[in-house]
Amino acid sequence: MTELHPYQYTPKDFKSDQEVRWCPGCGDHAILNAVQKALPELGIPKEKFVFVSGIGCSSRFPYYMDTYGFHGIHGRASAIASGVKIANPELSVWQITGDGDALAIGGNHFIHTVRRNIDLNIILFNNEIYGLTKGQYSPTSEKGLVTKTSPFGTIEEPFSVGELVIGARGRFFARTVDANVTLSTQIYIEAARHKGTSVIEVLQNCVIFNDGIHDNVTNRDFRDDRTLILRHEEPMIFGKENDKGLILEGLKLKVVKVGENGITVNDLLKHDAKEPNPGIHYMLANMRYPEYPVALGIIRSVEGNTYENDLELQIKEIKKNTEIRSMDDLMHSGSTWKVK
Repeated sequence: MTELHPYQYTPKDFKSDQEVRWCPGCGDHAILNAVQKALPELGIPKEKFVFVSGIGCSSRFPYYMDTYGFHGIHGRASAIASGVKIANPELSVWQITGDGDALAIGGNHFIHTVRRNIDLNIILFNNEIYGLTKGQYSPTSEKGLVTKTSPFGTIEEPFSVGELVIGARGRFFARTVDANVTLSTQIYIEAARHKGTSVIEVLQNCVIFNDGIHDNVTNRDFRDDRTLILRHEEPMIFGKENDKGLILEGLKLKVVKVGENGITVNDLLKHDAKEPNPGIHYMLANMRYPEYPVALGIIRSVEGNTYENDLELQIKEIKKNTEIRSMDDLMHSGSTWKVK
């Protein structure tokens, strides 16, 4: 049952009058749809939402939202969004970014935003390519990918978004697929309710320059056997027949089949998104097909102090104890002298 809020919005209320100019078939359309479905469920007045972006196809997002927005410069969305949230902690701030914008030129801003645990919601569109600039390899492109800037195949090891977030002491990390609007909507709702930096990686398809890059796990013919949708406190079970799952064998995750070798559902690992120790979350975030299913859903969600809250408390404490109450007090504090 949908919770009733004093602000009764519909997805249409968050659609701007701007023509959406993404390519037909681009996964960005579905992401926009899911976000516009999620916001009415939060009970937040429209004037409290702010969408901040950098540069890239995904960064057109603020134009398509009937909210406040800021289209920044390349890689600087995290810095801008951080400033917006710290200046006005009452705002619901959403950073829209891509794998190139966030993890290349914006990498330093990104990891320090995560480390500081500023209460932002970061949606990272991961199509493993630079789309806006017409098809160069990105920090998440698979090793060996042939692109305009790697005509013989890239020789670089890619970033794992989840590994990077957890390594930067991230407390909330989730992953979804652009076309799964239902799952995405629920994740965005939970991300917004989480106090701290929420990072959602979206496996997004670029139909022009990297079409089908995620097909090995998103194709409807076999996606159920190659993806695991995690739910807090529920067994890690997957498969078209719900007959596969994960157990912990030594220090590694292992895929097993329910019914074989005496394995039952009760033997499967239960997902604990709220466990402070990131060990299992790290392994889940790094699972790759074909050895493992790709983990979707909320992988990690751990509460902690937020930067802006601690900053506000620090300022209040300083104000309470300081003897400096005015600019005149400040100017006459410390060592002073007269010039004749």
